[in-house]
Amino acid sequence: MSAPLLAIDHVGVRFGGLVAIADLQFDVHPGEIVSLIGPNGAGKTTAFNVMTGFLKPSRGQVRFRGTPLGGLQPHEIVRLGLARTFQRTSVFPDDTVFDNVMIGLHRRGASGDHPRLLDTLLGRDGAAERASRGRALELLDRVGLAARAGEKAGALAYGEQRLVGVALALVSNPTMLLLDEPVSGMNASETQVFVRLIRGIRDDGITILLVEHDMPMVMAVSDRIAVLNHGRLIAQGPPAAIRTDPAVIEAYLGQGSAAREAAHRAAAVRETSDA
Repeated sequence: MSAPLLAIDHVGVRFGGLVAIADLQFDVHPGEIVSLIGPNGAGKTTAFNVMTGFLKPSRGQVRFRGTPLGGLQPHEIVRLGLARTFQRTSVFPDDTVFDNVMIGLHRRGASGDHPRLLDTLLGRDGAAERASRGRALELLDRVGLAARAGEKAGALAYGEQRLVGVALALVSNPTMLLLDEPVSGMNASETQVFVRLIRGIRDDGITILLVEHDMPMVMAVSDRIAVLNHGRLIAQGPPAAIRTDPAVIEAYLGQGSAAREAAHRAAAVRETSDA
């Protein structure tokens, strides 16, 4: 197996006397789809915030491509190739879908990490503007929204707004993408579309780590799963092992029939999304 792309090394997070994460340790390797799951309050989003520079750990460190991320700001981590989405949709509802993505491209700059927003807005950099427009259409096509480019982002269905968020995360050409509850609030058909998108993004060479509560989706899409409970890692492994792990069943899936039902629904999601 290749060297880890992302390494979480004995990370702990405390808020006063509250332990949000205790000694978290796991790796994500290039080309994987890994899910981080657990009950509400288990520490999943806290872990994401540590990985992406929004929160400083109380102990331990995170390394991305061998580089320690401690002390780096979120925008510096993005420049290293680690991008993320958030639980809430983040579109500008009164702007078009196309303009939402253009805003992200202008903020970054059409060809790298040196924004030239003023020149572009004033029409002094036609080549950069054309490159940005082409890239925006390319990203919208990648997430299946090219036909909706001219519509107001606020008029999109919830699942489609989540897709705009993915397009914005892809603006930075990441090596790894962190997805925070990407299918929360989606219906079954929207979830199936998103599963196909995740697999396609991985096939494009982008490693994926996701936090999600939709167990059928997690079981269907993941290569490996890490399970948090009360801030502690209680299990990790392939979906088949996690599905039958007694500690996971007790903490998250529920006893007996609930676990079997989750397995059956996961199989249904996998078969439909493969179609």
